[in-house]
Order: sequence, then structure tokens, then C-alpha cells
Amino acid sequence: MDDMFEAGLEKRKATLGAEYVDSVFENADEFSRPFQEAMTAWCWGFGWGDEAIDAKTRSMMNLAMIGALGKMHEWELHCRGAIGNGVTKEELRAIVHVIGIYCGVPQAMECLRSARKVLEEEGL
Repeated sequence: MDDMFEAGLEKRKATLGAEYVDSVFENADEFSRPFQEAMTAWCWGFGWGDEAIDAKTRSMMNLAMIGALGKMHEWELHCRGAIGNGVTKEELRAIVHVIGIYCGVPQAMECLRSARKVLEEEGL
């Protein structure tokens, strides 16, 4: 588990930024820390650590799935990470179009609002 955690921590920081990930762990308490550790090992070590899918493709998949779930805080966070993983503005737009087709226009509008915010903050 320690190896998977360390691999996950590296992948998580590479995608979401070391500052963000460090603050998550600094703000974790005895109630939330076990979940953060398990999620880092499982999601980021096991999932993101599987090299069969590159980081850019995985980011695109995540945006589609998180958008479908309507988890906008996570969508915005992963939108930033996706840009860092090489997802372009045009690709973000296409992902939002797919969300609109399969999940509905209101959800696509939420994703567009979040994407616009991230793009503006990133200077894109």
C-alpha cells in the first residue's frame, strides 16, 4: 500500500498541483486523513498509475464522468488538471458538448461556466 500511496501522491501532485495536494493533507484531521490516504493510493496510485491510458486521455475521461455526475467543485479542479495534462480549449469545448448530449443542456451549461472561469484564470 505504501508504494501505491507514494505513486499516487506523485500522480496527484502532477495533475492537481503540489500546492493543492499539500494543503489537502495539511488540512486533513484524524477523521478525514484515512480517506485522503486511501483515495490517493487507490484513485491516483492504482487508477492514474495504470500507464495503459495517458494522463491527457484520463483527464478527458474524468471531465466527462465528473460532469455527468454534476460534481462541479471536482469538475473545476480536474479542468485545471486537464489543462496541465495538455487538454486544449477546443477539446474542453468538445467534452462539454458530449456532456450536453448525454447528460442534458443544464449540466453542460454548468460545465461551460466552470470551464470559462478556469480558462480565464489560466489566461487562455
